[in-house]
Amino acid sequence: MTISDLPALNATLNATSAVLLTTGWFLIRSGRMTAHKRCMIAAFTASSLFLVSYVTYHAQAGSKHYPGTGFLRTLYLSILIPHVTLAAIVLPLAIVTLSRGLRGDYDRHQRLARWTLPIWLFVSVTGVIVYLMLYQWV
Repeated sequence: MTISDLPALNATLNATSAVLLTTGWFLIRSGRMTAHKRCMIAAFTASSLFLVSYVTYHAQAGSKHYPGTGFLRTLYLSILIPHVTLAAIVLPLAIVTLSRGLRGDYDRHQRLARWTLPIWLFVSVTGVIVYLMLYQWV
């Protein structure tokens, strides 16, 4: 694996996280607490691996600017800006939400998870879209 392979790995880790988050939500809705816990730990692990890979890639390769113009550039930026903003917010939210769940502080865990899940899911899905727009569609 080379540095140039990391963007595809990052998108895969984001997609994996999105699938695990969605699965975890369905599991807790159906009362399967242990399976939910495992799924959410796996989602956190996938997102953590993404972060390490993302930082490694950008430390080595720098930034890549969107080459498109017009409507597609506007669309790309309208996805990228909230993605980056919420990505900065979701890390501490995910850490606190996960730690509350692992400690058994379920009331506070659930109150925060109602915010964390949609933000985390948005960041994971838009991460894949940003990758596709930046590396595949142009």
